[in-house]
Amino acid sequence: MAAVMLQGTGSDVGKSVLVAGLCRALANRGIRIRPFKPQNMSNNAAVTEDGGEIGRAQALQALACRVAAHTDMNPVLLKPQADRTSQLVVHGKVRGTLNAGNFREARKALLGDVMASYRRLRATCDLVLVEGAGSPAEINLRAGDIANMGFARAANVPVILVGDIDRGGVIAAIVGTRAVLEAEDAAMIRGFLINKFRGDPALFADGYAQIAERSGWRGFGLIPWLRDAARLPSEDAVVLERNPRKPGGDTLIACPMLPRIANFDDLDPLKLEPGVTVAMIPPGRPLPGDAALVVLPGSKATIADLAAVREQGWDIDLRAHHRRGGAILGICGGYQMLGRTIADPHGIEGPAGSAPGLGLLDVETELTRDKALRPARGTALGAEIRGYEMHMGVTTGPDTAASFALLDSGPDGAVAVGGRVLGTYLHGLFASTGLRRALLARIGVAGSDIDYAASVDAALDAIAAELETHVDIPALIALAGEAPQ
Repeated sequence: MAAVMLQGTGSDVGKSVLVAGLCRALANRGIRIRPFKPQNMSNNAAVTEDGGEIGRAQALQALACRVAAHTDMNPVLLKPQADRTSQLVVHGKVRGTLNAGNFREARKALLGDVMASYRRLRATCDLVLVEGAGSPAEINLRAGDIANMGFARAANVPVILVGDIDRGGVIAAIVGTRAVLEAEDAAMIRGFLINKFRGDPALFADGYAQIAERSGWRGFGLIPWLRDAARLPSEDAVVLERNPRKPGGDTLIACPMLPRIANFDDLDPLKLEPGVTVAMIPPGRPLPGDAALVVLPGSKATIADLAAVREQGWDIDLRAHHRRGGAILGICGGYQMLGRTIADPHGIEGPAGSAPGLGLLDVETELTRDKALRPARGTALGAEIRGYEMHMGVTTGPDTAASFALLDSGPDGAVAVGGRVLGTYLHGLFASTGLRRALLARIGVAGSDIDYAASVDAALDAIAAELETHVDIPALIALAGEAPQ
């Protein structure tokens, strides 16, 4: 049995993409590889075949390994909610809520859950590729850590440190990490990778050598900017702030960036459509008046995000859009917001109570303790569809008589009289080519025959080929073999 862990000098250095690409490269070599992330924090999640949820990145990494996603690949998932609290998901199921005050103490007790998943996963494969979270240089968070060195030392897994040269200061980031770590943690790091390099590699040869000399770690490679990574689903909302608008065709689809937006990767397949421009609208900006379709996305705190919609004046923009004849689609939490009321009698998202919805669908929602987590398939708008459900709440009302979809589990969603306002609990819906074409036809766009799943798979192969060229993969495999049997 073998294992190796990628940790980063900071967040968003590209660890998730590198793990996915290396998983595909190793799978292409015939190695039974599995991804593992001890603790993740993300509101973009996926449903697994064993009926739980994990971070979207780990689901993508499982795809890269050509295996089904499993809850053991991400045993602890934190999903940020309102006001410094996060929903705690352990082994795919909701276990409660953590706040900023009890997080550090509570996570210590989760190491046993993490190690149990790791041992089960390790028994199923030849090599486990582990992804850290944030950075081990955040030494103020070291006590009770289970995401980086806390796990690496508990499992005795060697570490490769990833630095992002594109943001600048990569020499200081890597050497500085070495300087602040305690000796036992630093001893776990056996090498480094430089990610997101642009230009002539010869120009960084001296810098690469300086890092090795000053850190005492060997280099495993200088990785170029991976353009195909843009074709992969994103997990971290920081990508929305960096790239809020995808230039494209003449038809505009707008989506407000809710403070607690969840599963925004639902829109990724639309970005491949040549006739469409997808715009993520940040706070402080109105919803564009020329949008043909507004998508109200999922939310981890529906009532709080509904309040934010009103604070931003987006409710007024939505009604004006509707009066002009524009189409509106609500997905999951967005579907709930479109109704008359949202009730939270059990205090699922915060203090018990209720809030008036936007009133564009004749439905009402009650949030429930039970969470629906299941793959889904069926038909919607006359087309075959596949996706998954991940929600806490039951929605009823007259408009559900005209359901958005008929799934194997029963009717889903609602369509208002006139057909211009639609709501669904189904995530991943736009990955179904027929459904995407049917929805685009409603706003006057001839959709393409692009196969989104095939596009993602091709991107993984392209990234794997780049990593085969620029990473010392045999040395990485050898290092992984130094993990305990």
